[in-house]
Amino acid sequence: MSVKMKFCGLTRPEDIRAAATAGAAYIGFNFFPKSPRYVTPAEAAALAPLAGDMVKVALVVNPDDALLDELTSTVPLDMIQLHGSESVERVAEAKVRTGLPVMKVLGVAGAEDVARIAEYEAVADQILVDAKPPKNAVLPGGNGVTFDWRLLDGRAWSKPWMLAGGLTSANVAEAVRLTGADQVDLASGIESAPGVKDAGLMEAFAAALR
Repeated sequence: MSVKMKFCGLTRPEDIRAAATAGAAYIGFNFFPKSPRYVTPAEAAALAPLAGDMVKVALVVNPDDALLDELTSTVPLDMIQLHGSESVERVAEAKVRTGLPVMKVLGVAGAEDVARIAEYEAVADQILVDAKPPKNAVLPGGNGVTFDWRLLDGRAWSKPWMLAGGLTSANVAEAVRLTGADQVDLASGIESAPGVKDAGLMEAFAAALR
């Protein structure tokens, strides 16, 4: 099985090139100001043309219409990733407003969280299943924590989905085996320091999947 990779929170041209070399299918630009991976729309607009065939994803957290409008008018994007507490209705609104596919991130800690995915499956184009952030965490994702992957064993959804949450080259093969994921997403697992991507870690992650 070929597993697609999404490398999220890229901030430098060399990160884009390293992601392409490693074989990433998606790259993510983080527009959450509190994140060490934050980029401005202008910075992302300069980086995006380097992405080639990789799908360019905008990570936003509870965005207002003004931010969605600014991103779609400034950055050549392929997908919106809603990483906040957006409602089903807001997911549908974002799709219409941006004219782009929308990926909704849902945090999982227990079986009840997995059950919620069905609500969003009807409106989102993709689902990203992430670990719930620790209590009092500043960031909604990218915290390097995992969840019990066995919660996803045998699950099947009608929409494409990604697995995220604390993935690294050391654990991704086991995560894929337990969940059946054919797409994976990570940010901290390919960093030498918060917000600093590492080309060697990207390649090691790709090698672990191969």
